Amino acid sequence: MKKLFAVLVTAAAAISIMAISTVLRADNFPSHTITFVSVFGPGSASDTLCRIIADPLSTALKVPVIVEDRPGADGVVAALYEQHAPPDGYTLMMATNSPLSADPFLLKDVTYDPIKDFTPVTRVGSFTLALVVNPALPIHSIKELIDYAKANPGKLSFASGNTAGIVGGKTLAHFAGLDMLHVPYKSSPPAMEDVIAGRVSMMIVDFTVAIPHIASGQVRAIAVTRIKRSPYFPDLPTMDEAGLTGYDLDAWAGLVAPGGTPPDVVAKLNTALRPIIDSPDVQAKFKNVGFQGFSSTPAEFADFIKLQLGKWQKMVKDADIQAE
Repeated sequence: MKKLFAVLVTAAAAISIMAISTVLRADNFPSHTITFVSVFGPGSASDTLCRIIADPLSTALKVPVIVEDRPGADGVVAALYEQHAPPDGYTLMMATNSPLSADPFLLKDVTYDPIKDFTPVTRVGSFTLALVVNPALPIHSIKELIDYAKANPGKLSFASGNTAGIVGGKTLAHFAGLDMLHVPYKSSPPAMEDVIAGRVSMMIVDFTVAIPHIASGQVRAIAVTRIKRSPYFPDLPTMDEAGLTGYDLDAWAGLVAPGGTPPDVVAKLNTALRPIIDSPDVQAKFKNVGFQGFSSTPAEFADFIKLQLGKWQKMVKDADIQAE
């Protein structure tokens, strides 16, 4: 009995020490550099959003905030890195629909749980996605795209730099009955380069990457993917309006920490990040890259992630996309 009592006392003491340690970590947080992990490469939307937020967060918390790009496998590489990072609030992933909504249904070997292995901190907003084509093609609308593709079977191709590009392009091909070659890339910027060069016909891409190329005439935007027109680009019709009834593709971004991050640390991060994301200065920078920014509570973001998992599962199934 004495041995059992001693074991229980030792266990209780260990738990108390861990609890005190957690409180102290939260009280001292942050004391050193915070790292933002981008799920795609330099120049991508994920990388751009990280850099817009990093400087004001550094100012607010009085510690350096750096950005690390960890592209690969449509966000899986970054997600695995984040999953195994220490749960202390110093490593935050700019999560998107790629690793946390689509990859579990597009890839067979995803080993992380989008719900259990990450701690939501705040939403950052939603991307505006558009279908863009090489301007040398005689395509100015969805109807012209469908007519051209059917008159020239096998001639058109579409690039993708993330899961929105994959699911969006394959949904378009499936529901319009088009024969198009899919050309995947690790990130959107190199995919866009090949659309501009004419090596690939088109792609569905976020405006964060596409805006300068649309403005210069290097690519032509013909429709947006959401069910409603973008307030930033009101003249562009939706896919739904253009004849693909019910087509609705929305992509999102938000910051997550590793699973098990202390609630007090998450609360401190959320309190610092929300006024930054919603500030006029950052909102203006978001608008300049075609991104609709807004923040949330951790609980709201957690509910959103669960909802998006179901939505993307349905989109993958409806487009008859097989996991690879």
